[in-house]
Amino acid sequence: MKNQTTKRFIVLLVITLTTSVLAHGLPLNNDYETIIKNTVKYKKINIQGIDVAYREAGNPKNPAIVLLHGFPSSSHQYRKVLNELSDEFYLIAPDYPGFGNSDFPSATSYEYTFDNLAKTIEVFLEKLEIRSYALMIQDYGAPIGLRIATKHPERVTAIINQNGNAYKEGLGPAWKDVKAFWANRSPETEKALLPVFSIEGLKWQYTHGTRNPENVNPDTWHLDYLRMSRPNAHKVNLDLFYDYQNNIKRYPEWQKYLRDNQPPLLIVWGKNDAFFPESGAEAFKKDVKNIDYNIYNTGHFALEEEGEAIVQKIRTFLKKNNIR
Repeated sequence: MKNQTTKRFIVLLVITLTTSVLAHGLPLNNDYETIIKNTVKYKKINIQGIDVAYREAGNPKNPAIVLLHGFPSSSHQYRKVLNELSDEFYLIAPDYPGFGNSDFPSATSYEYTFDNLAKTIEVFLEKLEIRSYALMIQDYGAPIGLRIATKHPERVTAIINQNGNAYKEGLGPAWKDVKAFWANRSPETEKALLPVFSIEGLKWQYTHGTRNPENVNPDTWHLDYLRMSRPNAHKVNLDLFYDYQNNIKRYPEWQKYLRDNQPPLLIVWGKNDAFFPESGAEAFKKDVKNIDYNIYNTGHFALEEEGEAIVQKIRTFLKKNNIR
C-alpha cells in the first residue's frame, strides 16, 4: 500500500511540474523540446481558386523535403516521415486536388491530368517560396515530381524514391486491366477497374506483398475509402488512370533528366509491389551514378511496414550528400 501511495505521489508531482513549466514558459528539457519541435501543422493555401491542404513540420530554415503521395492515398501516408525527420528538416506534404483534405473540384472546373496536377503543385511550391528541396516520390508522386524536377532541375537537391516508377520495365502485372482500358475506354473496361475503389480493393493495395498484414494500420484504406466514395470520385480517378499512359510517353524525358543532372538518388523500394516491382527500382541504375539502393521485403506502401528503417535511411542519405 505504501509503495502504491509513493508511485501516485511521484506521478502527480511530475504532472504538476510539467504543467508549471509549460504555463510559465520555463526552459524545457530535450524530451519536451522534441515533442514541441515535431508537431505537425495541418494547413491550407488557395492555389488558383482551389484550397490545397498540406502537412508542415520542422523549421523552415532547415533543408526542405517535399513529399508527394501516391494513389489512393494523401499526405497521411507520410505521417511517420513528418514526425521523425522534423528535428533536422523542413517537411511539406501536399494533398493533390481531389485527394486527402484538399478541395475536390468537379471535372468540368479542373482538368484531372498529371500535367495539371504537376502544375498545381508547382504553383503551390512557388506560393510557399520553396525553391530548393529534396523530393520524396511514391506512385503518383513520381510522374508529378519528375515533371517538376525536369522543369526546375536546379531546385532539386536529391530524390528519395519509394516505389515511384519511370521505366517501362517497372510496370508490373497489376497493370493488366488498366492497359486494356488504355487500348479501349468503354463501359466494360471501366467496370473491370471498379473493384479498385472497393474497401477490399483498397485494403489489398496496402497489404499485398507485406510480410504481415497486421503491420499495416487499417485507418489507411478506410480513410481512402471515404474519399473514394464521394460523388464523381470514381470518374475522376478513372480519368487519371486513363491519363497515366501519358506518363509512360514521358519516361525517356525523365530518364534524360536523371542522366544529365545526376541528382543524388535514394531508392527505398518494396520488392513485392504488384504495380511497380523491383525491376522498376533496378532500372534507375542505368541512368544515375550516385544511387543508394535499398530493397525491402514488403509491398507498395513500404513505409507502412518499414517506416523506421526507411526514415533512418533518409536521414543518413541526406547527411551523406550534405543536405542538412
